[in-house]
Amino acid sequence: MKTKVLMFGWEFPPHISGGLGTASYGLTKGLAKHGVEILFVMPKAGGDEDQSAVKIINASDVEMLDEYSSREDYWEFVRFIEIGSNLVPYLDPERFEKEAAAAIRAGGKEQRVTFRNKFRFSGKYGVNLMEEVARYALLAGTIALQEEFDIIHAHDWLTYTAGIVAKRVSGKPLVVHVHATEFDRSGENINQQVYDIERRGMHAADRVIAVSNLTRNIVIKHYGIAPEKVVTVHNAVDFQSYKEVTETRGVPEKVVTFLGRITYQKGPEYFIEAANKVLKHYPNVRFVMAGSGDMLNRAIRRVAQLKIATHFHFTGFLRGDDVQRMFAQSDVYVMPSVSEPFGISPLEAMRSGVPTIISKQSGVSEVLVHSIKVDFWDVDAMADAIYGLLAYPALARVAGKEGLEEVNRLKWENAAEKVKHVYEEVISPRN
Repeated sequence: MKTKVLMFGWEFPPHISGGLGTASYGLTKGLAKHGVEILFVMPKAGGDEDQSAVKIINASDVEMLDEYSSREDYWEFVRFIEIGSNLVPYLDPERFEKEAAAAIRAGGKEQRVTFRNKFRFSGKYGVNLMEEVARYALLAGTIALQEEFDIIHAHDWLTYTAGIVAKRVSGKPLVVHVHATEFDRSGENINQQVYDIERRGMHAADRVIAVSNLTRNIVIKHYGIAPEKVVTVHNAVDFQSYKEVTETRGVPEKVVTFLGRITYQKGPEYFIEAANKVLKHYPNVRFVMAGSGDMLNRAIRRVAQLKIATHFHFTGFLRGDDVQRMFAQSDVYVMPSVSEPFGISPLEAMRSGVPTIISKQSGVSEVLVHSIKVDFWDVDAMADAIYGLLAYPALARVAGKEGLEEVNRLKWENAAEKVKHVYEEVISPRN
């Protein structure tokens, strides 16, 4: 009998802004090969998602609380969600609370309350993100009552609250997947509201999947989760849709690439400082920073201060084929992340035969052998590694060849098999 999963995610290709959507896609395809059926709920679907391995449920099309069974534990849970003034269109928070309380007072688990509302999700990460996270959680209860499934799987903090609501409404077990923590994104200056959501989701879950041992240790240490409850399943990379790209290089110099969000977590400032050191000894090179983020302007100013702007390029955010074209023009790829739960981009670079340099503070460093590893803060070591790969072509050729062979062994099908085993462990005691 097939395992059927109600999976909550925030994004799914082709509409992605980072590794979360890519990982969700790879995992679902891997699970499908193991006979797992998946209902994938996302805030806003574009209609052009690949549904060969999943059935996409567009939360924007779901009608909220249609003849909703007023289980007391559900309503009690909903009340703790911070609801903004624009949270429920056509039904303000005060009326929502009043209707919920009235339903409970009326007694009986089969009392019905009818709210007919659809939410228009942006599916983005903008200023109304917290409102959308809460709306998504409210709709999760409706979806959980409408669908049949064996287990709930929630990806990252954006969907943990939705996972908890679905668990309380359905009584089905919950697995939360930690792709990153607030400590990765913000260091010690954490957003308390996000941390609280993460912690609540991890404690409510029957099992926590971490994308690396690095992340697993953070979950245990900073969130107080019992070690036996946290399982590491390393990410992989999907190359089925990969096609060889032949790109004519527009510059004669060597190219060193940084690709990722330009935020504290990704360590862009260390890449810039290393670039400055390399250029003093190897001027025949151009550095590319591909991405966007809240540190972009700061990065541009620092490049200008160092007077290396003629050797430094900012491309903005790249996706899809543009990423492959960028790698096709690169001689070295660098991921200097301060704290990287996993890190799929080095695998994509290696698939293009590009030698890589990654920070030791990354989950992917746990599985890669043929990648140069440095501490993110050790700019001298990073610069030396870049220089070595540029100045010694034989070294770069070996690193590229060995890396390509290694990364081809990291398959989502293998990661999915481990996730399926987690499902079976959690479901079995309840049957």
